Amino acid sequence: MRVPPILVVLALTAGLAASADADGLLTLEDAIARARGQHPDARSAVAAEREAEARLQQARAGWFPRVDYVEGWQRGDQPVFVFSSLLTQRRFTESNFLIESLNQPDPVNNFRTAFLVEQALFDGGATRAAVRAARAGRSLAASGRAQAEAALAEAATGAYGRVLLIEAQEAAAAAAVEAAEADAARARDRRDAGLVTDADVLALEVHLAQMREQHITASGEATVARAQLNQVIGAPLDARFSLVLPAAAESTAPDATGLDADALSRPEVQQARLRETIAAAAESAARGAYLPHVTFQGAYEFNGGTFGDRVSGWIVGAQVRVNLFKGLADAGRLMESREAAKRAALSREKAETDARVEVHAARARLDAATARERVGRMAVAQARETQRIVRDRYESGMATVTDVLRAAQATLQAEFQEIGARVDVLVRRAALDRARGRL
Repeated sequence: MRVPPILVVLALTAGLAASADADGLLTLEDAIARARGQHPDARSAVAAEREAEARLQQARAGWFPRVDYVEGWQRGDQPVFVFSSLLTQRRFTESNFLIESLNQPDPVNNFRTAFLVEQALFDGGATRAAVRAARAGRSLAASGRAQAEAALAEAATGAYGRVLLIEAQEAAAAAAVEAAEADAARARDRRDAGLVTDADVLALEVHLAQMREQHITASGEATVARAQLNQVIGAPLDARFSLVLPAAAESTAPDATGLDADALSRPEVQQARLRETIAAAAESAARGAYLPHVTFQGAYEFNGGTFGDRVSGWIVGAQVRVNLFKGLADAGRLMESREAAKRAALSREKAETDARVEVHAARARLDAATARERVGRMAVAQARETQRIVRDRYESGMATVTDVLRAAQATLQAEFQEIGARVDVLVRRAALDRARGRL
């Protein structure tokens, strides 16, 4: 008795017995985990998140003092330099007041060691705005990593499903070749018995050739599909895994209100909101240019004519700087930041609308795929029963070879559609989960 093609398909895709050249069992969950951990996009997203954390650290530095250590040496006979160096070295004497000494001083050395401190007391909110933008940037990078992982999970699901589909089609095509060989042999026996003509045998042999061609094509496409899956999960391109077709399950999704809430939590919407926050911080920083900047400065230094003989001194002070006019550059920067903030708000509104549309479209596509799967199961059962009846009628001389070919083709097509529908449900469910921000 011929094994039904669908059983061959399930035996192939169930992964219960790995082939000798297989690299092991690979479930859909394993494929997603590999893609999220090994794909270059995932590693790049992790690096981007670390970059954002480093930028936040840089922005926070504006709240802390800047401390510099300076070691320097100068030598010259420039009058002002000689005068000031002798004073800082506390070596100035009455003879240095002589006109000749003032105008034509001997060259001197000045070895200087200094510790400089500078602290911004008020910078018009620039540091606060920079930290706010950097925090939003860090969250943006984290959201980008989540988005990359979701995209890779969907890509892995699609590649995994394509391999399942192509391999199932390959197995179904192999079963169709087996059935066509049996039909051709049966026709030859009937021809030898004088019940049919050579035309029937020729027609079935042509059908057998077509089935073999389909099997060869499916084998080639399966090789390509496996390579694409391996690329997504970060495995060697020639790796060959045994895959498992997940069990069919009825999809359950929340109502429209729940879908909208899920859509607004997805990474793309979060990123749009964070970009709006960054734009607002830039606008705040631009306004700060019109405010006074107050800075504290201090220095403790050692000066001497030789490296080992120096005297200490210190100085502290504060500075207030108010920008009165800068060629309207600050006005232009403020206007630019305001328009950028408006554009970011519009982009956020568009992202929210797009997310709502996508999640409802994904739900509709999943419902359609689920319905196709149910119809496909019924169509396969009907096609098999029809093929059985037609074969019995052909053996009894009550049907033509054309009827046999038509029934065989209808069965193969029904099996292809049923397998495709099952894989489509798998992919559409992943698309819905991503649209809901839950993948």
